[in-house]
Amino acid sequence: MTAQYTAAALASENKVLAHPACVDSIPTSANFEDFVSMGATAAEKTIQLLENTEYIIAIELLCAAQAIEFRGSENLGNGTKNCVCSNKKSCAKN
Repeated sequence: MTAQYTAAALASENKVLAHPACVDSIPTSANFEDFVSMGATAAEKTIQLLENTEYIIAIELLCAAQAIEFRGSENLGNGTKNCVCSNKKSCAKN
């Protein structure tokens, strides 16, 4: 259940980060310069959004792997079996 709370919190944060940075641009120099580039801010938000998404996917994979452990891997497709084996090897290294 805690994993679901964490993934939901990260997804909610991603919704906030998805707010366009250009909307927050304000005039500068007594309205002489009408537009300030928010490219750096948008890049920072994008990096955080991608990092959050990586965590969400990792949580989903962990939950799926645990479900497979509970139900058994006999009826999995070849691609899923390969993914589960790869995941087990990766986790065993850490």
